[in-house]
Amino acid sequence: MAEEIQVPEKFQKLVGEIEKMQIVELAELVKVLENKFGVSAAAPVAVAAAAAPVEEKTSFDVVLKEVGAQKIEVIKAVRDVTAKGLKESKDLVDAAAAGTAQMIKEGVKKEEADEIAKKFTTAGAKVEIK
Repeated sequence: MAEEIQVPEKFQKLVGEIEKMQIVELAELVKVLENKFGVSAAAPVAVAAAAAPVEEKTSFDVVLKEVGAQKIEVIKAVRDVTAKGLKESKDLVDAAAAGTAQMIKEGVKKEEADEIAKKFTTAGAKVEIK
């Protein structure tokens, strides 16, 4: 039971011509019109994509934002977490103390990121999990 669609008189000749076309010709016409006018005949899918569930983040980065008053404890925490040497750890902490946030660990699971953050918070530093 297809619903009867009223075609305005000014489009009747054009619609009549389109009705006579074969599927292949009609598909070609659609492509030509899309290219000519920079449009798409595809149904909009933005609404469907917006309704799709957001994937839960599984990989996190831990960034040292502020060192705090216990610089030596923070250096120890850096060494413990990153297995860097004393000089590299001190340089990283010094850079963070100078106001430049420093990456501590990249691509870790949420639980590990929370553990790392806890170590640094205990040492008096401020970290950010991204």
